[in-house]
Amino acid sequence: MRDYTVDNKKNMVDFTEGNPTKLILAFFWPLLVTSLLQQFYNFADTWIVGRGLGDNALAAVGNMGSLFFLLVGFSFGLANGFGILVAQSYGAKDYETLRHRMAAIIELGVVMTAFLTFVSVMLLPVALKLMQTDELIIGDSLKYGYIVFGGMCTAICFNIAGSVLRAFGDSTTPLKAIVISSVINILLDVFFIFGIHTGVEGAAIATLCSQAISSVICINRLRKIPLIHLKNKDFKNEIKVFTELLKNGLPMAFMNSITALGCMVVQYFVNGFGVVYTAAYAACGKYLNLFMNPAATAGSAITAYAGQNYGAGEYRRIKDGIRVCVGIAVISYILLGSVLVFMPEVLGRFLLSGEEQIALLCDYLPRCGVMLIFVDILFIYRSALQGMGKPMLPMISGILEMFIRASVILFFAERIGFMATAYAEIGAWIGAMLLNAFAFYRELNPLLYAEKDRNYRIVIHRQK
Repeated sequence: MRDYTVDNKKNMVDFTEGNPTKLILAFFWPLLVTSLLQQFYNFADTWIVGRGLGDNALAAVGNMGSLFFLLVGFSFGLANGFGILVAQSYGAKDYETLRHRMAAIIELGVVMTAFLTFVSVMLLPVALKLMQTDELIIGDSLKYGYIVFGGMCTAICFNIAGSVLRAFGDSTTPLKAIVISSVINILLDVFFIFGIHTGVEGAAIATLCSQAISSVICINRLRKIPLIHLKNKDFKNEIKVFTELLKNGLPMAFMNSITALGCMVVQYFVNGFGVVYTAAYAACGKYLNLFMNPAATAGSAITAYAGQNYGAGEYRRIKDGIRVCVGIAVISYILLGSVLVFMPEVLGRFLLSGEEQIALLCDYLPRCGVMLIFVDILFIYRSALQGMGKPMLPMISGILEMFIRASVILFFAERIGFMATAYAEIGAWIGAMLLNAFAFYRELNPLLYAEKDRNYRIVIHRQK
């Protein structure tokens, strides 16, 4: 029998005991810095490409965003689904199941990587044409896409390793990985684009190199946890474990991909307006992703927190954790939504050089900034549901998001032009938030009543 008293638990957090606010905030801050650094080096890519190669090159890279999210988002959803089951096993102290799940995650990760890489590389030209990619940028889009999708293993590996670390309550190791990889990414960007003038392919190579380094750092940390040192027997019962993992991971993966399809519909219409609009939309997307970041990070925190407490049967603590994360989302909205509303021109001139593109951004961002609270709250409730092992309703909400985006853009694109894209986003946020909030309380309330009744019976038994 293995002795786990010597487990290396540095940076690991048990969310089932202690003050929820302190636990979540201690986990949240390293996670937020990690996420912001990821956004930062995405911005560095964008700024260096835009300044070094021009707005058309920026449009070519930005045009790949929804397509990249479609495929890498699928892997990210699977990885998060896998991580939730790891968190539940860890919270329940069921280490035998935990190791079986870790073994199956490794095997599924290899298969998933090979499949997604092959599909993305083979279908890239077709996808770009279906998205109405302008002839001015399709060459650069292909150069960038072939490299990024061909090396997709680096992104998938980091997603899986990072998800498992977060399941253990470790948000510090991914932070270290991103700090190091961000610096390397920026230096390589400058070297490739300004130093040896490679074009957009240089930005793609820099991204792959930085992702590979972050993956190595996270895997090395996992190797130092004796609790998940695997033996041959841990790879048995694969079919049962595969079924559990896929049952939880696939709905989350499909949710991301369905959401990405809705974004691709919007991108299709934007590309139809012309390359000026594509560049403006790419910049708007960068800012929205950045300013959603704190709330999205709070969502990641509640996923791990809810996962462990759900596994331990501590349902009241899940409700307490929701309050903390909603508070984070509200503060984020007040601070960052205000910047989108009142400072769009400053933001626009940082990434764009064309006056027409900047004017489009200045119309788009304030509208979304006012309504940002809906997507901020969406992240919390959707992530909590996923952490509780209830991925189907979030997936349905992804279908709703796609339907709303497509409906709004189809109906309003010819009537109000580019601003239809902003209303498509806002409509999707509101619809998905209402559905996930309703589903969360529908799932949690019966568990709270059962927990209250259980505790009452324990007290009565002790009194007797």
